[in-house]
Amino acid sequence: MNRLLCINKFNFSLLQNRVTKPLTLLSCTKTIPNVCIGRGISNERKKIRSTLNYMIALGVMTVGLSYAAVPLYRIFCQAYSYGGTTGQVEATDNVSNMKAVRERPIKVRFNADVASSMQWNFKPQQGDITVLPGETALAFYTARNPTDKPVVGISTYNVIPFEAGQYFNKIQCFCFEEQMLNPHEQVDMPVFFYIDPEFTEDPKMEFVEEIVLSYTFFEAKEGMKLPVPTFAR
Repeated sequence: MNRLLCINKFNFSLLQNRVTKPLTLLSCTKTIPNVCIGRGISNERKKIRSTLNYMIALGVMTVGLSYAAVPLYRIFCQAYSYGGTTGQVEATDNVSNMKAVRERPIKVRFNADVASSMQWNFKPQQGDITVLPGETALAFYTARNPTDKPVVGISTYNVIPFEAGQYFNKIQCFCFEEQMLNPHEQVDMPVFFYIDPEFTEDPKMEFVEEIVLSYTFFEAKEGMKLPVPTFAR
């Protein structure tokens, strides 16, 4: 009897071990995946939130740049004479004390254009003038509004050849400033400029004897963006 009881106790302990171990493993397998799934959902939400914040910031920045396009383009071009854009300078003592390079006269030709939607008549008063590097010069353009309504215009400009833009400095100019002309009104627009004497020291300018200063007028409208040259895009 005692022997049978011992055998039964032994079998019961084996049975108990067989039952409890799988239950423990089963409990672990149910618990661990739940933790992993919770973490995955949390990480996914963080990624979505970060992406939304990035897209919102990008949209705000794009809108801001669109409003700042004209002044930023003007500042950049005037500071670096990019793409044939002339530099903006003040009428200081350095300008008045420049020495003209008389052995290197340069012919400056003037060009005027208007956009297809612009109704102004716009032209230079002189076809060309001959200037010396280091010598100031004054030229005039004429704009007329032939319509029966006020029209507001704004102009861009450049220099050809483009490499000469860094040496072409304007002291007074009507570019990048809105100009309103009443019906049938006509105005004269001055351009006061000089060519830097360093022009004559640049090997790339050795065979340049003519420079073209070109202005284009557009009708100024709300939300308008001035065109950027294709080579600057």
